[in-house]
Amino acid sequence: MSSSVPVRSAYHHGDLRNALIHAAADLAREGGPRSVTIRAAARVVGVTPTAAYRHFAGHEELLDAAKEQALERMTAAMNTELARLPPGGDRVRRALRNLAAIGLGYLNFATAEPGLFRTCFAGGMPAVSAWDAGPFRKAIAVVDDLADAGYLSPEQRPMAEMTIWAAVHGLAMLYLDGPLREADDEVRLAAMARTFEVVAVGLGERPLPADLRDEIVGLVRGG
Repeated sequence: MSSSVPVRSAYHHGDLRNALIHAAADLAREGGPRSVTIRAAARVVGVTPTAAYRHFAGHEELLDAAKEQALERMTAAMNTELARLPPGGDRVRRALRNLAAIGLGYLNFATAEPGLFRTCFAGGMPAVSAWDAGPFRKAIAVVDDLADAGYLSPEQRPMAEMTIWAAVHGLAMLYLDGPLREADDEVRLAAMARTFEVVAVGLGERPLPADLRDEIVGLVRGG
């Protein structure tokens, strides 16, 4: 498979493994996980496949390294949204803001970097690896904060992060491959805001106060 990822002619020998990982991430950004191969990454870096095989036993190992890069970049997208949140508010309000922010970061990453987003989940992710990854640690932390603040009852705490993940990931796939693929920004934002509200109400088993609902929906919409 050909690629328009430029050859790294300025590569300096001595850090070939990291150069190959960055090349794999570039390939994934352009063409998704199927574009990540030892031969393609070696070509981008400007070395022979034989040299690359000294650092990676095969395609799967290089793809795993690309997944780690993609997950790090997803985490950075979440952190960008968290950094934009206003200060103050009680624990519940802060936790719900954080929930909206990490969901927004996830969706922004999916739409801005579809190749890397798909790479995060290429070939499946073992549950242990998933929960060790930065994005999912953030989801668990937000749910723990909601539980500690009394918004989420002890009976409703188990697997709540899976509900959040399913809702946001499902919406991301509707954006990328489903009926929202051709939707305009207003429709996408409305779907995002409504998804958040349904998840938040479901977790707390009670309606959101009007001012809190307006504030969180405003955050999702960028207001």
